[in-house]
Amino acid sequence: MKSIVIYFSRAGYNYVNGEIKYLEIGNTEVIAKKIAELTNSDIFKIEPMLPYSEDYSECIEEARQDQKAGARPELKEYPKKLEDYAVIYLGYPNYWGTMPMVMFTFLENTKLTDKIIKPFCSNEGSGLGRSEEDIKRLCTNCTIEKGLSLHGANFDELELKKWAEKY
Repeated sequence: MKSIVIYFSRAGYNYVNGEIKYLEIGNTEVIAKKIAELTNSDIFKIEPMLPYSEDYSECIEEARQDQKAGARPELKEYPKKLEDYAVIYLGYPNYWGTMPMVMFTFLENTKLTDKIIKPFCSNEGSGLGRSEEDIKRLCTNCTIEKGLSLHGANFDELELKKWAEKY
C-alpha cells in the first residue's frame, strides 16, 4: 500500500523537557521524517500562510485564540494526488487538547475517502487529547487507526517503529 506522511510542525522556541529551548526543526517534523524513512512513505509538510510566532508564549496564545475563534488558517498549499495513497500518517503537536487549527483546515478542505489514517502527536505529556475524536468526526469515510502519542524530544524509536510499520 502506498503511504504518505502529512504533518504540521513548528520550529522556534518550544517547551522541551520542562524548559523553553530553540529548535531548528520542530519535534513533529523529526518524528514525521523518521516515519517516512521507516515506511518508505512520501512526505508533505502543512504550512499556514501566516506562521505561528517563533516565541513559545506568543505561539500558544495565538493557538488558543485560533481554537477559541474556531479559526481555519489558510494553508500555503495542499498535497497533490491524495487518491494515490491508501495510508496517511497524520502528525501534529498537541495544541490546547487537540490538533492545531491548521490541521482542521487541511481535513475540512481535503475530502478524504477510503483512507487509513494513522494519527501521531508530539507533546510534552498531554497525549493525544481529543484529536482522535476530532479526526473521526472530520473523516467519516476513512478508517482511523489508534493514534500514537510521543514525547516530542525523547520519543521511543522502537515504539514508533512498531506502530508505523503495522502496514
